[in-house]
Amino acid sequence: MEGRKRQKEILIKVLRYIKKYWMYLGISIGMAAITVVLTLYLPILIGDAIDLIIERGKVDFSGILQILKKMAVIMVVTGSAQWVMNVCNNRMTYAIVRDIREEAFQKLQILPLKYIDGHPHGEVVSRVAGDVDQFADGLLMGFTQLFTGIATILGTLLIMLNIHPGITVVVVCITPVSLLVAGVIAKKTFHMFRRQSEIRGEQTALINEMVGNQKVVQAFGQEEQVMERFDEINQRLKQSSLEAIFFSSLTNPATRFVNSLVYTGVGLTGAFLAIQGGISVGQLSCLLSYANQYTKPFNEISGVITELQNALACAGRIFDLIEESSQLPEAADATVLTSVEGNISLEQVCFSYVPEKKLIQQFNLKVKPGQRVAIVGPTGCGKTTVINLLMRFYDVDSGRIKVEEKDIREVTRRSLRTAYGMVLQETWLKAGTIRDNIRMGRPEASQEEVMEAAIAAHAHSFIKRLPEGYDTVIGEDGGSLSQGQKQLLCIARVMLCQPDMLILDEATSSIDTRTEQQIQNAFSKLMEGRTSFIVAHRLSTIREADIILVMKDGNIIEQGNHELLLAANGFYAKLYNSQFAG
Repeated sequence: MEGRKRQKEILIKVLRYIKKYWMYLGISIGMAAITVVLTLYLPILIGDAIDLIIERGKVDFSGILQILKKMAVIMVVTGSAQWVMNVCNNRMTYAIVRDIREEAFQKLQILPLKYIDGHPHGEVVSRVAGDVDQFADGLLMGFTQLFTGIATILGTLLIMLNIHPGITVVVVCITPVSLLVAGVIAKKTFHMFRRQSEIRGEQTALINEMVGNQKVVQAFGQEEQVMERFDEINQRLKQSSLEAIFFSSLTNPATRFVNSLVYTGVGLTGAFLAIQGGISVGQLSCLLSYANQYTKPFNEISGVITELQNALACAGRIFDLIEESSQLPEAADATVLTSVEGNISLEQVCFSYVPEKKLIQQFNLKVKPGQRVAIVGPTGCGKTTVINLLMRFYDVDSGRIKVEEKDIREVTRRSLRTAYGMVLQETWLKAGTIRDNIRMGRPEASQEEVMEAAIAAHAHSFIKRLPEGYDTVIGEDGGSLSQGQKQLLCIARVMLCQPDMLILDEATSSIDTRTEQQIQNAFSKLMEGRTSFIVAHRLSTIREADIILVMKDGNIIEQGNHELLLAANGFYAKLYNSQFAG
């Protein structure tokens, strides 16, 4: 019962997308009707032609010739109508698929980071790419065969009723058996196809994970373990696919058996009537032809039902993504953050990724314009979490964060994030030219400005050695560039933007010591007059900070500049001295 309700909900959602393309749908149904009417008219003409063959020597050739001409015209018109119907179905299907995929991708842009962090990336990709393709295949088959199938069934029944009501009753009495069989099988296969789709997403997630981390896999000799894990998922996918296909494939032979019963019933009943003179041989030929035409759509529709079960299962997963709760919407009166000087305060801030596992509790901080704030502490103490809260990637559970005396929940996310320039330990570069990657934050920047930023970031020298210089096209996530080179490009990107405030989260972790010193000098110039937050493990890089926050278990346990904290001989002093032991 639950499965049927779920299918109905998904179907209603699909119909909402179809509604937008009602014109294509109307033309398709019209062409399907023309195709069916003309196709069903052909057996009548064949029956008439048979009745013109009375006996040897008594054949009305002129009448048969006229019938053949009619049949030729009907075939041309039928073929044309089918072509138009297929064109409309294709346009409609792929327009709907485009809309759904676009909506799903747009949803990814506004989903809270909690969702992205909590789901395997490959599984999300599987929904947006693989499941949508599966849905398209089922929808196209449905449009192509469902309309013509239903119209053919209704049309043949009406014509057979007109030729001989008694034989039509025989057909109608046997038909429900076919529908019952198809319905029972369809109900079972929906859950099987949904399970198949889920396992396929799990497999895609594993492949995505392994492709992105192949070096690590090989470095630690995990190839066999990964293969075992893949084989286990692959085996489950094989099993679920076999079960789904096996049960769904029972529909066709079951309906074919019932269809054979229909054909046999018409043949036997019609033969007795023809012997008794109740119908002519031509009419019997018509009825047999219509019985065949009547049963054929049941085979096609059974195949369509199988595909639709798969399509609906995939559509359900896509709609689950589209209907996920978005990040908290911006306030109706949200203002654009302008004239940012760098006044930032965190007041009684509490935040946890998981409610039962406390992280940041009663966090208070006040930063004046132009101050450099370094955040240090052991792994997992909440350093990067503070950055996530400042950028509003996550919202605080309680308390508030203010920029220029405005609660960041009362300003637009775009203006807040534009005010910061951020360089993370994890680099991200898009597929495109070096130039496009540097000016991501300022697409209108000139070549001279791009070059100046690259020189400041000490990236210019290696860029000039590339085959096409600034026009060199790099692949996804930097292609063959080294980690250090990718980080230099990310630093150049921030230097080009000249942001009001800076966030540096282990910004030089992949750069050699000599280049790091040069970049620290460049950062020093960039940070002049700008409020800056620096997350660092190497404490030598933050000795010039105005405020050093020492964090542990989500709380600030020490606060002050480098000299004061060393003199206090507390936790910071232990951390610092441990890096320079000996």
